[in-house]
Amino acid sequence: MRAGRRIPVGPGARDFRSRLEEGPVCFSAPCRVDVGGTLDIRTFFYPLRALSPCTVNLALDLRTTVRLEPYAAGRVKVSSRGFPAADFALARAPFRHPLGLCFALAALFEAGGVHIRIHSASPPRSGLGGSSAAAVALVRALLEVERRGRRDVRLHPGRVAQIAQAAEEAVAGVPCGFQDQLAAAFGGIHCWEWSALTPERPFRRRVLLRGERARGLASCLLLAYLGVPHVSADVNGRWIREFLAGGRRAAWREIAALSRGFAAALERGDLERAAEAIHRETAIRRRMTPEVVDALGGRLIAAARRRGCGARFSGAGAGGCLWALGPPAAIAALRGDWAELLARRPGAGLLPVGIALRGLRAEGENARGGPPRADFSLGI
Repeated sequence: MRAGRRIPVGPGARDFRSRLEEGPVCFSAPCRVDVGGTLDIRTFFYPLRALSPCTVNLALDLRTTVRLEPYAAGRVKVSSRGFPAADFALARAPFRHPLGLCFALAALFEAGGVHIRIHSASPPRSGLGGSSAAAVALVRALLEVERRGRRDVRLHPGRVAQIAQAAEEAVAGVPCGFQDQLAAAFGGIHCWEWSALTPERPFRRRVLLRGERARGLASCLLLAYLGVPHVSADVNGRWIREFLAGGRRAAWREIAALSRGFAAALERGDLERAAEAIHRETAIRRRMTPEVVDALGGRLIAAARRRGCGARFSGAGAGGCLWALGPPAAIAALRGDWAELLARRPGAGLLPVGIALRGLRAEGENARGGPPRADFSLGI
C-alpha cells in the first residue's frame, strides 16, 4: 500500500445497513491442509529463524462463504451452520463467544446493521482452518461494503489476511499463526517462509505448484473426517508452553527441517519423499502429544504407511480431519482401506478433495465487477 494511504476501518464506516440495502455482499475463501503448522506462530519462528522455518499449505476447494445483508440498525446478527444464531447490539457484542471473532471484526469496522451469514463446505471444527477462512472472507466483504462508491481503494490479499490474523489473535488471547489466513486469501499450493524480517511483514510467499500441476495433485490426496470435532487450543497451548520453557526444542528443529524437505519434494514432484516427510513429521507430533490422534486416526495413519503414503492430522489434531498424500495408484488403493475403517464410526467418512487455485473470491452480485486491482507494494 502506498505511503499515506490506508484502508478505512474506523469512523466514517458506520452506515453499513444503508450501503447493504443497495444489495448484499458475498465472498468466499478456501480451507487448507498443511505440513509445518505451528511454525507460523511468532513464538516459534522468531527463535528458529536461523533454521529458515516454513509451512506448506494446500488450499482445498471446500470453501467458506460469507454473505452480508442489511439488518436492524446498530445490531449484528451472525448465522453459521453448527452454531446457534447470535444477535447483539454492536456496542455490547461479546468476543468471548463461539462466534466472537465475527463480532470482533464487526466492531473493528463499526459495522452495525449487518446480518453475517456463514456457510462452510467443510464440517464444523474440522481442523481445516474454516474459522480463519470465514474471518478472511468477512474482512474482505466488510472492506467491499466500505469501498462502495470508492473504487480507487486497493486491496491486497496479504493485507486482508493480516487484518484477519491480528483480530483472531486478539480475540483468542494467545499467539496465533498466519498460515490459515494466508491459504484462505491466496489459495493454491504455497510454501510460507517465516523470515521474521519485521512485525509488519513476517513471511515470504513461494508458489510450489501452479496450474495443472497444482490441480492434478488432487489425485494424490485423500481427506477424511473422523466424526468428532477438533479442539486445537489445548494442543497448541501445550506446545507453546513447552517451547517457552525450553522443552522439545530438538523436535521442533526436526519439524522445521522436515517442512523444508517436504516443500522441496513436492515442488519437484517427488511424492515418495514428500509422503515420507509427512509420516516423520506426524510421528514427532504424536510422540510429543499422543492425544492429537485417536484410535481411529492411528489406524488410518497405519493404513497409509502400509500403502507407501504419508498421513497427517489437520491443524493441531485432537479430532477433526486427517489427510494423506502419495502416488495416485497408492492413494486409489488407500481410499478403499480408509472407507472401510471410517464406516465403523457414525459421522466419519471421506470428504471430496480438490485444490483451490483461487483464494478470496467474490460471489453473487458483487462478482460482476471483477476483482479489484492488487497493490503489490507489500512485496508478498
